[in-house]
Amino acid sequence: MADSAMTATFLAVIGGASLLAVTARRLRPSDRLPSLEGWALADRSLGPVWTWFLLGGTIFTAYTFTAVPGLAYGNGAPAFFAVPYTVIVCPLAFVLLSRLWTVARRNGYITAADFVRGRYGSPPLALVVALTGILATMPYLALQLLGIRAVLTAGGVYPRGAGGDLVMVALFAGLAVATYRHGLRAPTVISALKAVAVFVSLTAVCWLVLDRLGRPGPVFDGAARRLGGTDSAHSALLLSPAQQPAYATLALGSALALLMYPHVLTAGFAADGPRTLRKVSVALPAWTGLLALFGFLGIAALAVGVRAPKGGAEAAVPMLVDRLMPAPLAGLVFAAITVGALVPAAVMSIAAATSFVRNVYVEYVHPTATPKRQVRVAKAVSLTAKVGAVAFVFGLRDQDAINLQLLGGVWILQIFPAVAVGLFTGRLHPRALLAGWAVGMAAGTVLVVREGFSSVVPIGLGGPPLEIYAGLVALLLNLTVAVAATWALERLGVPRGTDLTDLPTRLAVRRRPETGANNP
Repeated sequence: MADSAMTATFLAVIGGASLLAVTARRLRPSDRLPSLEGWALADRSLGPVWTWFLLGGTIFTAYTFTAVPGLAYGNGAPAFFAVPYTVIVCPLAFVLLSRLWTVARRNGYITAADFVRGRYGSPPLALVVALTGILATMPYLALQLLGIRAVLTAGGVYPRGAGGDLVMVALFAGLAVATYRHGLRAPTVISALKAVAVFVSLTAVCWLVLDRLGRPGPVFDGAARRLGGTDSAHSALLLSPAQQPAYATLALGSALALLMYPHVLTAGFAADGPRTLRKVSVALPAWTGLLALFGFLGIAALAVGVRAPKGGAEAAVPMLVDRLMPAPLAGLVFAAITVGALVPAAVMSIAAATSFVRNVYVEYVHPTATPKRQVRVAKAVSLTAKVGAVAFVFGLRDQDAINLQLLGGVWILQIFPAVAVGLFTGRLHPRALLAGWAVGMAAGTVLVVREGFSSVVPIGLGGPPLEIYAGLVALLLNLTVAVAATWALERLGVPRGTDLTDLPTRLAVRRRPETGANNP
């Protein structure tokens, strides 16, 4: 059972998050009529500080903060691929997000599929981009609930049976109401609390671990022995040559995929200009340092002899916290990770709802829907997405959500040619991009399922097979088909759609247009 002081601290932080969500309407209030842009993107009005809170809080999810140390606890060095992966994201975001924001603002786009629709003049291509984003986002949303449940169960805050289910429902009910009313502004204000709580609690945990265990050297030596080596130089804490291709391709492929997720693009589109996004991209490595410290805690859990349940390595750090920290501080850590799940979960539901309304409902069901009706439908879809995620977690095994999220990462990477490449060149034919997407989706799914839902697959290149990220293999096939099919279609004289997108002539834009929603 949870200590009363731990529970009190936990409830205080969660209550603070709820109170902040209620004040979300005060964040840059708008006098405009209700619109999807206002509800889903906060009128593109967030400055550097709020954007840093929101984008960092959206990218670095609660499941990340439990899965990475859990992987370090169970497998050692391969877990730290997440550190270079999130480092690679920063220069990509500096270039791609700022340019995509400029294009979206000039043309009134709200989703990536909007851009694809205008760039290629192809409704089918825009539809598959939107549906791929929704399909990849839903299991990711469910994983936030799994992250909460793993943390609270390990800390004894999650009651068994129906009581625990009610705790989960209550947490998400408050989030659902705030998001329904205030849209993206709700997770934005909560993201500030998330940042403060996570940075403070993690600093306290790491200080306490080093105070109890001494310098980092003995921590790594102790973990190395438990992973089967004699010391840190001969253990799973160092990558073997055979692991290096998987490590490198996972880092690169995951970075390319991350910026294609609808929730990340939604957080980016909410900024008030490309200059803001470039500033935030430079500051994002602070969150990466946070992730590296969580990975270190997985190593520390090994060193102190924490015994996580079989198949539940993500509980290692919560168990470490429960063992080493005073009850109030432990409650702060558990609350911080819980709040860490609420921010991305809210943004994911908003992003999925916006993609559905803009690229499915308006495009194919109700083309004359008024802005007010679009907002109303988006609110309903967002609420349905949260309810569906809760039902998914209660109704299926945890491994099912994990498997689907692994596939989701492979799937979302297949829209990279249409979105990212399309920002810089319109040479690829929309039908060729559709063909490449289909080949990439099929190949990636087959590779992952064939290897028992492993995202790393063996690829033979004439010698011993290399372990490579399946999503990157599928993306290479995707691009190959898209380029070859474009060449063939051009030779056959097959017409392409009309490009209606007003693209900037260079990456840098003048200062005046960067004021975004505040620009007359």
